[in-house]
Amino acid sequence: MIEYAVLGGFVLDCLFGDPAWLPHPVVYMGKAISALEKRLRARLPKTPQGELLGGAIVAFCLPVGTFLLTSLVCLGAARISPWLGLAVQMFWCGQALAAKGLAQESTNVYRELVKPDLPAARRAVSRIVGRDTQDLTLEGVTRAAVETVAENASDGVIAPLLYMLIGGAPLALTYKAINTMDSMLGYKNEKYLYFGRIPAKLDDVANYLPSRLAALLWVAAAAFTHNDAKGAWKIWRRDRRNHASPNSAQTESACAGALGVQLAGPAYYFGEYYAKPTIGDPLRPIEPEDILRANRMMYVASAFALAWGVAIRAIL
Repeated sequence: MIEYAVLGGFVLDCLFGDPAWLPHPVVYMGKAISALEKRLRARLPKTPQGELLGGAIVAFCLPVGTFLLTSLVCLGAARISPWLGLAVQMFWCGQALAAKGLAQESTNVYRELVKPDLPAARRAVSRIVGRDTQDLTLEGVTRAAVETVAENASDGVIAPLLYMLIGGAPLALTYKAINTMDSMLGYKNEKYLYFGRIPAKLDDVANYLPSRLAALLWVAAAAFTHNDAKGAWKIWRRDRRNHASPNSAQTESACAGALGVQLAGPAYYFGEYYAKPTIGDPLRPIEPEDILRANRMMYVASAFALAWGVAIRAIL
């Protein structure tokens, strides 16, 4: 049954993405995180130890609560009818994936770049990146969009796919809960240095294997889409650790090598300068069409993950 739910969810995401009018689990996860953080900060000591404890409580409650709640709903639906159980799992599997949304948002950036309308492109890319975008050049906007596609191909598409192939929609949504915690709390600034430490470490653990599998799938996708697979393999081997996170540079490095461009490098976040290392070699200038090339590789890598995952489940 899980294979059919995953296949159906993948198709649903490819066709419809995440309609704005449809309630999304991640929205409720975000509200739960904010509510827990507010209550814990009000009750726990405002010390490093108190904040570490608060972050640990959030890191336990949200994933466990998500898994229990979604498992109960799926089991209850399956008891009413196997078809209803399948429909619920399929629906949630679709919501756990972000391929179409990622492609749509990055393509919006591409359209503004080719007009060309740089201010509009900056606004469009600000919807999908965390860095400051108001002063980015055309190349900077393009680079930010390509990096986002590459990085989120792992934690927004391939990692959820792998988790749902193991444990269906409940495990995929539990992964999304961990990922959402990291995106909200995993900052190394004064506010979240201690409170967000354990949620961020949990996200590192959850993404460790999926990010590396995603990078290998990206190399295969580079060959399939007539990009530079040898370059993808070379730069992945060389630059996959060029990031503060042990996981974020995995697919970024494979993407940079496949395209023959340089990604990452210094950036501003909330007005603060971060001297991040570069990823890849600048064999040619980055161009807006690289956004579309990255999207194609993202879809092909995701399809490979789906096909091989379903095949392995069928064999086992």
